[in-house]
Amino acid sequence: MSWYYYLAAIPVFSLLVLVHEFGHFITAKWAGIRVEEFGLGFPPALVSIRKRDRGGWEVFWLGRSRDEELTGKQTPFTGTSGGVSTFDPAATHHTIYSLNLLPIGGFVRMPGENGDVHDPDGNYDPQSFAAKSAGKRIIVLVAGVIMNFLLAMGLFIFAYSTMGEPISRSFIGTVVAKSPAALAGLKPDDQIIAVNGNPVHLFDDLVTQVNQAIMVTHQQSGVVPIHLTVQRTGVPAPIDIVVDARVNPPAGQGHLGISASDTRIAYNRVPIWEAPWKGIVQTFNVLHVFFDQIRQMIVGTAPVQLAGPVGIFQITGEVAQNTATTGWWPILGLTAVLSLNLAIINILPFPALDGGRILLILIELLRGGKRLKPEREGIINLVGMAILLTLMVVITVSDISHMVAK
Repeated sequence: MSWYYYLAAIPVFSLLVLVHEFGHFITAKWAGIRVEEFGLGFPPALVSIRKRDRGGWEVFWLGRSRDEELTGKQTPFTGTSGGVSTFDPAATHHTIYSLNLLPIGGFVRMPGENGDVHDPDGNYDPQSFAAKSAGKRIIVLVAGVIMNFLLAMGLFIFAYSTMGEPISRSFIGTVVAKSPAALAGLKPDDQIIAVNGNPVHLFDDLVTQVNQAIMVTHQQSGVVPIHLTVQRTGVPAPIDIVVDARVNPPAGQGHLGISASDTRIAYNRVPIWEAPWKGIVQTFNVLHVFFDQIRQMIVGTAPVQLAGPVGIFQITGEVAQNTATTGWWPILGLTAVLSLNLAIINILPFPALDGGRILLILIELLRGGKRLKPEREGIINLVGMAILLTLMVVITVSDISHMVAK
Protein backbone atom coordinates (compact mmCIF):
# COMPACT_ATOMS: atom_id res chain seq x y z
CA MET A 1 0.00 0.00 0.00
CA SER A 2 1.31 3.44 -0.96
CA TRP A 3 2.28 5.56 2.03
CA TYR A 4 0.17 8.54 0.98
CA TYR A 5 -3.03 6.59 1.71
CA TYR A 6 -2.13 6.91 5.39
CA LEU A 7 -2.61 10.67 5.03
CA ALA A 8 -6.36 10.01 4.79
CA ALA A 9 -6.28 9.57 8.58
CA ILE A 10 -5.41 13.26 9.06
CA PRO A 11 -8.74 14.69 7.82
CA VAL A 12 -10.56 11.87 9.62
CA PHE A 13 -8.83 12.63 12.94
CA SER A 14 -9.23 16.36 12.39
CA LEU A 15 -12.98 16.05 11.78
CA LEU A 16 -13.50 13.92 14.90
CA VAL A 17 -11.54 16.27 17.13
CA LEU A 18 -12.94 19.44 15.59
CA VAL A 19 -16.52 18.28 16.18
CA HIS A 20 -15.74 17.08 19.72
CA GLU A 21 -14.01 20.27 20.77
CA PHE A 22 -16.63 22.42 19.04
CA GLY A 23 -19.16 20.85 21.42
CA HIS A 24 -17.11 22.05 24.38
CA PHE A 25 -16.55 25.43 22.72
CA ILE A 26 -20.14 26.28 21.84
CA THR A 27 -21.55 25.20 25.22
CA ALA A 28 -18.80 27.10 27.06
CA LYS A 29 -19.79 30.24 25.16
CA TRP A 30 -23.43 29.53 26.05
CA ALA A 31 -22.52 29.13 29.73
CA GLY A 32 -20.65 32.46 29.78
CA ILE A 33 -17.22 30.87 30.15
CA ARG A 34 -14.24 32.71 28.70
CA VAL A 35 -12.65 30.46 26.05
CA GLU A 36 -9.02 31.49 25.78
CA GLU A 37 -8.07 29.14 22.95
CA PHE A 38 -9.66 26.71 20.52
CA GLY A 39 -6.81 24.55 19.22
CA LEU A 40 -6.78 21.97 16.44
CA GLY A 41 -3.89 19.53 16.86
CA PHE A 42 -1.44 19.35 19.74
CA PRO A 43 1.14 22.10 20.44
CA PRO A 44 3.50 23.69 19.60
CA ALA A 45 1.43 26.21 17.68
CA LEU A 46 2.04 26.80 14.00
CA VAL A 47 -0.31 29.72 13.44
CA SER A 48 -2.97 31.40 15.57
CA ILE A 49 -5.52 34.11 14.89
CA ARG A 50 -7.59 36.30 17.18
CA LYS A 51 -10.12 39.07 16.68
CA ARG A 52 -8.94 42.58 17.59
CA ASP A 53 -10.94 44.87 19.84
CA ARG A 54 -10.77 47.54 17.14
CA GLY A 55 -11.90 45.18 14.39
CA GLY A 56 -10.04 42.83 12.09
CA TRP A 57 -7.83 39.90 13.06
CA GLU A 58 -4.29 39.53 14.33
CA VAL A 59 -2.06 36.61 13.44
CA PHE A 60 0.52 34.87 15.67
CA TRP A 61 3.12 32.74 13.92
CA LEU A 62 4.70 29.83 15.80
CA GLY A 63 3.05 30.94 19.05
CA ARG A 64 5.07 34.14 19.34
CA SER A 65 3.74 37.16 21.23
CA ARG A 66 0.70 35.30 22.49
CA ASP A 67 1.65 32.65 25.08
CA GLU A 68 2.32 35.26 27.74
CA GLU A 69 -1.29 36.43 27.43
CA LEU A 70 -2.69 33.01 28.35
CA THR A 71 -3.12 31.58 31.82
CA GLY A 72 -0.26 29.12 31.41
CA LYS A 73 1.87 27.15 29.01
CA GLN A 74 0.30 25.97 25.79
CA THR A 75 -0.25 22.32 26.60
CA PRO A 76 -3.31 20.09 26.62
CA PHE A 77 -1.73 17.60 29.02
CA THR A 78 -2.62 19.46 32.23
CA GLY A 79 -6.24 19.94 31.27
CA THR A 80 -7.44 22.76 29.10
CA SER A 81 -7.40 25.36 31.83
CA GLY A 82 -3.66 25.96 31.59
CA GLY A 83 -3.35 26.96 35.23
CA VAL A 84 -4.61 29.65 37.58
CA SER A 85 -6.79 32.32 36.01
CA THR A 86 -5.26 35.78 35.84
CA PHE A 87 -8.34 37.62 34.69
CA ASP A 88 -7.75 41.28 33.80
CA PRO A 89 -10.94 43.22 32.95
CA ALA A 90 -8.92 45.61 30.78
CA ALA A 91 -7.29 42.88 28.70
CA THR A 92 -8.47 41.45 25.39
CA HIS A 93 -10.54 38.32 25.90
CA HIS A 94 -11.27 37.23 22.36
CA THR A 95 -10.68 33.54 21.71
CA ILE A 96 -7.44 32.49 20.02
CA TYR A 97 -7.95 29.93 17.24
CA SER A 98 -4.77 27.90 16.70
CA LEU A 99 -3.50 25.31 14.27
CA ASN A 100 -0.87 23.14 15.99
CA LEU A 101 1.94 20.89 14.85
CA LEU A 102 0.71 17.41 15.85
CA PRO A 103 -2.51 16.58 13.93
CA ILE A 104 -3.78 13.96 16.40
CA GLY A 105 -5.91 15.90 18.83
CA GLY A 106 -7.28 19.24 19.88
CA PHE A 107 -8.35 21.22 22.91
CA VAL A 108 -10.45 24.07 24.24
CA ARG A 109 -8.61 26.13 26.84
CA MET A 110 -10.84 27.55 29.58
CA PRO A 111 -9.60 29.12 32.83
CA GLY A 112 -10.55 27.31 36.00
CA GLU A 113 -11.19 23.83 34.62
CA ASN A 114 -9.23 22.32 37.49
CA GLY A 115 -11.08 24.44 40.04
CA ASP A 116 -8.46 27.21 40.00
CA VAL A 117 -9.33 30.44 41.84
CA HIS A 118 -8.82 34.07 40.92
CA ASP A 119 -7.35 35.49 44.09
CA PRO A 120 -5.98 34.36 47.48
CA ASP A 121 -9.38 34.94 49.07
CA GLY A 122 -10.86 32.07 47.05
CA ASN A 123 -13.01 34.17 44.71
CA TYR A 124 -13.56 32.66 41.30
CA ASP A 125 -13.02 34.52 38.07
CA PRO A 126 -16.70 35.03 37.11
CA GLN A 127 -16.00 33.96 33.52
CA SER A 128 -14.06 30.83 34.46
CA PHE A 129 -15.22 27.23 34.22
CA ALA A 130 -14.92 26.83 37.99
CA ALA A 131 -17.31 29.71 38.68
CA LYS A 132 -20.23 28.07 36.93
CA SER A 133 -22.87 25.82 38.45
CA ALA A 134 -22.40 22.05 38.50
CA GLY A 135 -25.12 21.65 35.89
CA LYS A 136 -23.46 24.01 33.41
CA ARG A 137 -20.05 22.41 33.96
CA ILE A 138 -21.48 18.95 33.27
CA ILE A 139 -23.19 20.21 30.10
CA VAL A 140 -19.91 21.67 28.83
CA LEU A 141 -18.02 18.44 29.55
CA VAL A 142 -20.61 16.10 28.04
CA ALA A 143 -21.13 18.26 24.93
CA GLY A 144 -18.09 16.81 23.15
CA VAL A 145 -19.39 13.27 23.54
CA ILE A 146 -22.84 14.30 22.29
CA MET A 147 -21.31 15.99 19.24
CA ASN A 148 -19.34 12.85 18.35
CA PHE A 149 -22.52 10.81 18.69
CA LEU A 150 -24.41 13.23 16.43
CA LEU A 151 -21.54 13.24 13.92
CA ALA A 152 -21.68 9.45 13.62
CA MET A 153 -25.44 9.56 13.15
CA GLY A 154 -25.11 12.32 10.55
CA LEU A 155 -22.47 10.41 8.58
CA PHE A 156 -24.62 7.28 8.47
CA ILE A 157 -27.68 9.28 7.40
CA PHE A 158 -25.63 11.03 4.68
CA ALA A 159 -24.28 7.70 3.43
CA TYR A 160 -27.73 6.11 3.26
CA SER A 161 -29.27 9.18 1.57
CA THR A 162 -26.57 9.57 -1.10
CA MET A 163 -25.29 6.05 -1.79
CA GLY A 164 -27.82 3.63 -0.38
CA GLU A 165 -27.45 0.59 1.82
CA PRO A 166 -24.28 -1.47 1.27
CA ILE A 167 -24.95 -5.12 0.43
CA SER A 168 -22.32 -7.83 0.03
CA ARG A 169 -22.65 -9.70 -3.25
CA SER A 170 -22.12 -13.46 -3.30
CA PHE A 171 -18.35 -13.19 -3.83
CA ILE A 172 -15.91 -14.96 -1.50
CA GLY A 173 -13.48 -12.68 0.28
CA THR A 174 -11.47 -15.09 2.42
CA VAL A 175 -11.31 -18.85 2.78
CA VAL A 176 -10.31 -20.22 6.19
CA ALA A 177 -7.43 -22.70 6.00
CA LYS A 178 -8.48 -26.36 6.39
CA SER A 179 -12.16 -25.34 6.37
CA PRO A 180 -14.79 -27.23 4.31
CA ALA A 181 -14.53 -24.53 1.62
CA ALA A 182 -10.73 -24.83 1.46
CA LEU A 183 -10.87 -28.64 1.27
CA ALA A 184 -13.43 -28.41 -1.55
CA GLY A 185 -11.22 -26.06 -3.56
CA LEU A 186 -13.10 -22.77 -3.21
CA LYS A 187 -10.95 -19.67 -3.72
CA PRO A 188 -11.14 -15.95 -2.85
CA ASP A 189 -13.05 -13.93 -5.48
CA ASP A 190 -15.13 -16.96 -6.52
CA GLN A 191 -18.75 -15.97 -7.04
CA ILE A 192 -21.37 -18.42 -5.81
CA ILE A 193 -24.36 -18.15 -8.14
CA ALA A 194 -26.45 -21.07 -6.81
CA VAL A 195 -26.81 -23.20 -3.67
CA ASN A 196 -28.40 -26.62 -4.16
CA GLY A 197 -29.84 -25.32 -7.41
CA ASN A 198 -31.32 -22.17 -5.89
CA PRO A 199 -29.95 -18.94 -7.45
CA VAL A 200 -28.24 -16.49 -5.09
CA HIS A 201 -27.06 -12.95 -5.72
CA LEU A 202 -26.15 -11.67 -2.27
CA PHE A 203 -23.93 -13.16 0.43
CA ASP A 204 -26.88 -13.05 2.84
CA ASP A 205 -28.84 -15.22 0.36
CA LEU A 206 -25.96 -17.70 0.41
CA VAL A 207 -25.96 -17.84 4.21
CA THR A 208 -29.73 -18.31 4.30
CA GLN A 209 -29.64 -21.19 1.78
CA VAL A 210 -26.80 -22.96 3.62
CA ASN A 211 -28.57 -22.60 6.98
CA GLN A 212 -31.78 -24.02 5.51
CA ALA A 213 -29.89 -26.96 4.05
CA ILE A 214 -28.26 -27.65 7.43
CA MET A 215 -31.65 -27.64 9.17
CA VAL A 216 -33.39 -29.84 6.58
CA THR A 217 -30.67 -32.46 5.98
CA HIS A 218 -28.98 -32.61 9.38
CA GLN A 219 -26.91 -35.82 9.59
CA GLN A 220 -25.33 -37.74 12.44
CA SER A 221 -21.90 -37.42 10.85
CA GLY A 222 -21.88 -33.68 11.59
CA VAL A 223 -21.47 -32.66 7.93
CA VAL A 224 -23.98 -31.85 5.21
CA PRO A 225 -23.10 -31.87 1.47
CA ILE A 226 -23.83 -28.47 -0.08
CA HIS A 227 -23.90 -28.29 -3.89
CA LEU A 228 -22.56 -24.95 -5.08
CA THR A 229 -22.50 -23.48 -8.58
CA VAL A 230 -19.44 -21.24 -8.79
CA GLN A 231 -18.36 -18.65 -11.36
CA ARG A 232 -14.57 -18.41 -11.27
CA THR A 233 -12.48 -15.64 -12.80
CA GLY A 234 -10.88 -16.81 -16.05
CA VAL A 235 -13.17 -19.84 -16.37
CA PRO A 236 -15.89 -19.25 -19.01
CA ALA A 237 -18.45 -21.76 -17.71
CA PRO A 238 -19.72 -22.14 -14.12
CA ILE A 239 -18.33 -25.09 -12.18
CA ASP A 240 -20.04 -27.35 -9.64
CA ILE A 241 -18.39 -27.90 -6.27
CA VAL A 242 -19.67 -30.00 -3.38
CA VAL A 243 -18.73 -28.72 0.09
CA ASP A 244 -19.16 -30.87 3.19
CA ALA A 245 -20.51 -28.13 5.46
CA ARG A 246 -19.91 -28.50 9.19
CA VAL A 247 -23.09 -28.65 11.24
CA ASN A 248 -21.25 -27.26 14.29
CA PRO A 249 -18.42 -25.11 12.92
CA PRO A 250 -15.70 -23.46 15.03
CA ALA A 251 -16.57 -19.98 16.28
CA GLY A 252 -16.30 -17.30 13.63
CA GLN A 253 -15.92 -19.70 10.67
CA GLY A 254 -19.48 -20.38 9.63
CA HIS A 255 -20.65 -23.68 8.16
CA LEU A 256 -18.41 -23.36 5.08
CA GLY A 257 -15.45 -21.35 6.37
CA ILE A 258 -15.78 -18.37 4.03
CA SER A 259 -16.46 -14.65 4.41
CA ALA A 260 -17.88 -12.06 2.06
CA SER A 261 -15.63 -9.95 -0.14
CA ASP A 262 -15.09 -6.40 1.11
CA THR A 263 -14.58 -5.11 -2.43
CA ARG A 264 -17.61 -6.68 -4.11
CA ILE A 265 -20.25 -4.41 -2.65
CA ALA A 266 -23.58 -3.39 -4.15
CA TYR A 267 -25.59 -0.43 -2.93
CA ASN A 268 -29.33 -0.66 -2.53
CA ARG A 269 -30.72 2.85 -2.80
CA VAL A 270 -33.39 3.69 -0.26
CA PRO A 271 -35.99 6.47 -0.40
CA ILE A 272 -34.53 9.64 1.07
CA TRP A 273 -37.18 9.74 3.80
CA GLU A 274 -35.96 6.32 5.04
CA ALA A 275 -32.32 7.41 5.32
CA PRO A 276 -32.64 9.19 8.71
CA TRP A 277 -34.23 6.17 10.34
CA LYS A 278 -31.67 3.79 8.86
CA GLY A 279 -28.84 6.08 9.99
CA ILE A 280 -30.19 6.18 13.54
CA VAL A 281 -30.63 2.39 13.63
CA GLN A 282 -27.11 1.84 12.27
CA THR A 283 -25.68 4.14 14.93
CA PHE A 284 -27.27 2.15 17.74
CA ASN A 285 -26.30 -1.14 16.08
CA VAL A 286 -22.65 -0.06 16.09
CA LEU A 287 -22.94 0.97 19.74
CA HIS A 288 -24.41 -2.44 20.58
CA VAL A 289 -21.54 -4.22 18.84
CA PHE A 290 -19.01 -1.97 20.56
CA PHE A 291 -20.39 -2.62 24.05
CA ASP A 292 -20.69 -6.35 23.31
CA GLN A 293 -17.01 -6.46 22.31
CA ILE A 294 -16.05 -4.70 25.53
CA ARG A 295 -18.11 -7.20 27.51
CA GLN A 296 -16.46 -10.14 25.75
CA MET A 297 -12.97 -8.75 26.39
CA ILE A 298 -13.78 -8.20 30.08
CA VAL A 299 -15.12 -11.74 30.61
CA GLY A 300 -12.32 -13.25 28.52
CA THR A 301 -14.42 -14.73 25.70
CA ALA A 302 -12.66 -12.52 23.16
CA PRO A 303 -9.02 -11.37 22.93
CA VAL A 304 -8.19 -7.82 23.98
CA GLN A 305 -7.86 -5.78 20.80
CA LEU A 306 -6.90 -2.13 21.06
CA ALA A 307 -5.66 0.24 18.38
CA GLY A 308 -3.83 3.49 18.92
CA PRO A 309 -3.11 6.32 16.47
CA VAL A 310 -0.71 4.17 14.42
CA GLY A 311 -3.22 1.33 14.13
CA ILE A 312 -6.02 3.72 13.20
CA PHE A 313 -3.77 5.37 10.60
CA GLN A 314 -3.14 1.94 9.08
CA ILE A 315 -6.81 0.93 9.06
CA THR A 316 -7.86 4.28 7.58
CA GLY A 317 -5.17 4.00 4.90
CA GLU A 318 -6.33 0.53 3.92
CA VAL A 319 -9.95 1.67 3.67
CA ALA A 320 -8.95 4.79 1.69
CA GLN A 321 -6.98 2.65 -0.75
CA ASN A 322 -10.12 0.69 -1.65
CA THR A 323 -12.30 3.78 -2.13
CA ALA A 324 -11.93 3.57 -5.92
CA THR A 325 -13.54 0.10 -5.95
CA THR A 326 -15.81 0.18 -2.91
CA GLY A 327 -16.98 3.80 -3.00
CA TRP A 328 -17.18 6.27 -0.12
CA TRP A 329 -19.38 4.22 2.20
CA PRO A 330 -16.50 2.37 3.93
CA ILE A 331 -14.56 5.55 4.77
CA LEU A 332 -17.73 7.33 5.94
CA GLY A 333 -18.69 4.28 8.00
CA LEU A 334 -15.20 4.03 9.50
CA THR A 335 -15.26 7.72 10.45
CA ALA A 336 -18.67 7.24 12.08
CA VAL A 337 -17.43 4.19 14.03
CA LEU A 338 -14.31 6.07 15.19
CA SER A 339 -16.51 8.98 16.28
CA LEU A 340 -18.62 6.64 18.41
CA ASN A 341 -15.49 5.04 19.85
CA LEU A 342 -14.14 8.48 20.76
CA ALA A 343 -17.44 9.35 22.43
CA ILE A 344 -17.52 6.16 24.51
CA ILE A 345 -13.87 6.42 25.55
CA ASN A 346 -14.22 10.07 26.57
CA ILE A 347 -17.27 9.44 28.73
CA LEU A 348 -15.52 6.71 30.76
CA PRO A 349 -15.17 7.79 34.41
CA PHE A 350 -11.37 7.88 34.26
CA PRO A 351 -9.23 10.84 35.40
CA ALA A 352 -8.27 13.36 32.68
CA LEU A 353 -11.13 12.21 30.43
CA ASP A 354 -14.41 14.10 30.20
CA GLY A 355 -16.10 11.29 32.12
CA GLY A 356 -13.52 11.56 34.90
CA ARG A 357 -14.12 15.28 35.27
CA ILE A 358 -17.88 14.69 35.34
CA LEU A 359 -17.32 12.11 38.09
CA LEU A 360 -15.49 14.71 40.18
CA ILE A 361 -18.43 17.10 39.80
CA LEU A 362 -20.85 14.36 40.86
CA ILE A 363 -18.67 13.70 43.92
CA GLU A 364 -18.83 17.43 44.64
CA LEU A 365 -22.63 17.27 44.57
CA LEU A 366 -22.65 14.26 46.90
CA ARG A 367 -20.49 16.28 49.30
CA GLY A 368 -23.10 19.01 49.41
CA GLY A 369 -21.30 21.31 46.97
CA LYS A 370 -17.91 21.07 48.68
CA ARG A 371 -15.25 20.99 45.98
CA LEU A 372 -11.95 19.21 45.91
CA LYS A 373 -8.92 21.42 46.34
CA PRO A 374 -7.57 22.57 42.95
CA GLU A 375 -4.18 21.02 43.73
CA ARG A 376 -5.77 17.65 44.49
CA GLU A 377 -7.96 17.76 41.39
CA GLY A 378 -4.93 18.70 39.29
CA ILE A 379 -2.93 15.74 40.67
CA ILE A 380 -5.80 13.33 39.95
CA ASN A 381 -6.01 14.50 36.34
CA LEU A 382 -2.22 14.50 35.96
CA VAL A 383 -1.98 10.89 37.17
CA GLY A 384 -4.82 9.90 34.85
CA MET A 385 -3.12 11.57 31.90
CA ALA A 386 0.18 9.82 32.73
CA ILE A 387 -1.59 6.44 32.74
CA LEU A 388 -3.32 7.22 29.45
CA LEU A 389 -0.07 8.30 27.81
CA THR A 390 1.67 5.16 29.05
CA LEU A 391 -1.14 3.02 27.67
CA MET A 392 -0.93 4.88 24.37
CA VAL A 393 2.81 4.21 24.15
CA VAL A 394 2.26 0.48 24.80
CA ILE A 395 -0.52 0.29 22.18
CA THR A 396 1.59 2.25 19.68
CA VAL A 397 4.53 -0.14 20.10
CA SER A 398 2.12 -3.06 19.58
CA ASP A 399 0.65 -1.43 16.46
CA ILE A 400 4.11 -0.82 15.00
CA SER A 401 5.22 -4.40 15.70
CA HIS A 402 2.12 -5.72 13.91
CA MET A 403 2.82 -3.47 10.93
CA VAL A 404 6.42 -4.67 10.76
CA ALA A 405 5.29 -8.31 11.03
CA LYS A 406 3.08 -7.84 7.97
